[in-house]
Amino acid sequence: MRRDSIFYKLFQQSPTLLFELLPELPANAEGYRFDAVAVKEPRFEIDGVFLPPGNDPLGVVYFCEVQFQKDEQLYERVFAESLLYFYRNRVQFGDWQVVIIYPSRNIEQSKLHPYRGLLDSEQVYRVYLDELGEVRSLPLWVAVMVLTTLEADRAPEEARHLLRRTRQEVSDPASRAIIELITTIMAYRFENLSRREIETMLDITLKETRVYREIKEEGREEGQRSLILRQLTRRVGELSQEVRSQVEALSLEQLEDLGEALLDFTSLDDLQNWLAENR
Repeated sequence: MRRDSIFYKLFQQSPTLLFELLPELPANAEGYRFDAVAVKEPRFEIDGVFLPPGNDPLGVVYFCEVQFQKDEQLYERVFAESLLYFYRNRVQFGDWQVVIIYPSRNIEQSKLHPYRGLLDSEQVYRVYLDELGEVRSLPLWVAVMVLTTLEADRAPEEARHLLRRTRQEVSDPASRAIIELITTIMAYRFENLSRREIETMLDITLKETRVYREIKEEGREEGQRSLILRQLTRRVGELSQEVRSQVEALSLEQLEDLGEALLDFTSLDDLQNWLAENR
């Protein structure tokens, strides 16, 4: 289940959701926009950046990381990315803050001592979803975030409850956005179920919603990528991690083109030349 992409969908729908997790709400919270940015030399991709209104040179830029797997170098990367971006764009912002979202404390990296100054300061705020409280007592958007952490035997009941809450508390079009996100989460959690089975589980009609199509398209792309990697290994031998990463970064259309081209490959050089030409 790709929880990070789900969280970023949430933030795209409602950038102010981030501030519901923080102890203080910025005065200009409604003006923030969610974005993903790149920093060159070295190349960093920052998936979750909350930018203050453009007319506020003293605004705070928030960097958000959603982390559901243990990464023993997470803080090295996050602080390097954040500080470099802040350095390169210093004239646009007055301050910066990092928000790390974990399902629980046991996912956090083990060695914290080198970063104790930052971690114990107001610059960094760590959110542990399992410590926010009972899901039914949380604000609706926050409850949707916590839904991603629930055990499989409990998730369907809580998802149905959140769908009922949404219909009662939220008007269109916001309600449709929340309903789509809840069904997206459940479709990821139970990807082995058919559309009809998910509809029955949630007591809802999915139809062919945009997010449902995206999930199926993503599944088709992942299947195509796995097939291509297996075919390449048989064709040109074991692939290095660098080459595998290049293949994994290809779009679905490029993967289909590679599937045809690899029939003519006789060596690893053929694959590397194709990747260089189609980068």
